[in-house]
Amino acid sequence: MADLEDAAHLAGVPDEFQRLWTPHRMAYIQAGPEPLREECPFCEAPKFPDAERLIVARGETAYVLLNLFPYNSGHLLVCPYRHIATYDQATPEEVAEIGALTQTAMRVLSEVSHCDGFNLGMNQGAVAGAGVDAHLHQHVVPRWRSDANFFPIIAKTKALPQLLGEVREAVSAAWPASDR
Repeated sequence: MADLEDAAHLAGVPDEFQRLWTPHRMAYIQAGPEPLREECPFCEAPKFPDAERLIVARGETAYVLLNLFPYNSGHLLVCPYRHIATYDQATPEEVAEIGALTQTAMRVLSEVSHCDGFNLGMNQGAVAGAGVDAHLHQHVVPRWRSDANFFPIIAKTKALPQLLGEVREAVSAAWPASDR
């Protein structure tokens, strides 16, 4: 390993800011604000291999994938395959499977991440905060007693301790084979 230089000899002006290095986020920055501008990302994802689109489980009418822009590590989305915008448009079969997949997601995340609780929710429409408002999806966000910090409040930044691929592998491996 090369010798580390004393930072005082490097170019730049010291300031009071700390740096949070997140090179894995470059993929999202380079993709732009809407990586799949022409197509619905939730309709497109199931057309690809699971690992390529961060899918952790597939059901008959719905599937589970990691959120590309997570609030916390392990933030999952449960989506119907069918392109519908709101919960009231879902069939009874879709509602049942979205519920069952959500329950399994909670069990699996509890096992692999040892979280203390969850936020569950659906944002219906852009005005309600849906990033992809044309395709129904349920958020399953694991929470820990110790996960609150000041980054989101003062810097609009979330510190995520695991890379998406690592989280996908752990969740997918722990997902019950009967529910895949």
